[in-house]
Amino acid sequence: MTTAAAPLTAAEKAHSRGPRQNVMSRAAAMLVMGVFTLYFLTPIWWLLVTSTKTGSEITGTAPLWFTPNSISTFFTNLTGLFQYQDGLFVKWLVNSALYAGAGALLGTIIAAMCGYALAKYEFKGREAIFNVVLSGVLVPATALALPLFLIFSEVNLTNTYWAVFLPSLVSPFGVYLARIYAAASVPGELLEAARLDGSGEVRTFFTVSTRLMAPALVTIFLFQFVAIWNNFFLPLIMLRDQALFPVTLGLYAWNSQISQIPELRTYVIIGALVSIVPLIIAFLGLQRFWSSGLGAGSVK
Repeated sequence: MTTAAAPLTAAEKAHSRGPRQNVMSRAAAMLVMGVFTLYFLTPIWWLLVTSTKTGSEITGTAPLWFTPNSISTFFTNLTGLFQYQDGLFVKWLVNSALYAGAGALLGTIIAAMCGYALAKYEFKGREAIFNVVLSGVLVPATALALPLFLIFSEVNLTNTYWAVFLPSLVSPFGVYLARIYAAASVPGELLEAARLDGSGEVRTFFTVSTRLMAPALVTIFLFQFVAIWNNFFLPLIMLRDQALFPVTLGLYAWNSQISQIPELRTYVIIGALVSIVPLIIAFLGLQRFWSSGLGAGSVK
């Protein structure tokens, strides 16, 4: 005589469906990530492929695949880019490296010192200052470009390196991130021990606190570097001399002349490809610090 099987409980039903649902969820997540990865990498792939073509091949061949003479054409285009107008593109790259490298480095130091002071020192008006900094995060950089131009024009600093460099030193988001990370990663007991040992506040900051805040500082530096390198509107307003242009504004100037000088189309495309190489190198080189900085900051 056989007996009827006992019906499954709700927990057992959920457990029986769990693995299948888990696989479907992961598949859906992988599909979404794959679509977005393809979306972001397709323009870079197009730049790479188009940089290996001559001016006539850009519109006359498959836009996303190479031609038989791709390698030789690429190096010909690259040589022409660096030699055009006596190497003006190289000057633009150097300008961008100066604006972004020095600006990001000094901006990171300033943001770290401000955030550290807001996190570790008690003084009147501290929260009001922090709220002002937070409001600065919400203001787009383009909204500040015109007031900055008026200010710099009053002191005759427009059309100079300083007109682009000095505004790049300010990073409200960097101050915010530095304060959050300093409050979580720099113990007050350690600072008191350093003071008892006779260490001054500046020495304690640079020898003790910065080491504990290193992941956040690298994160701030990376954000600043990318933002300054991609900056376009501020140099467009501030600069008139092509020798001072960053690479973004220089490529824009060339692109506006394509109708008169068709050969510039190829140089603009391969120049855009070359201009993203420093960003890729910076991101890959600092990625592990950037990821750990964001992760630790969000948890702590």
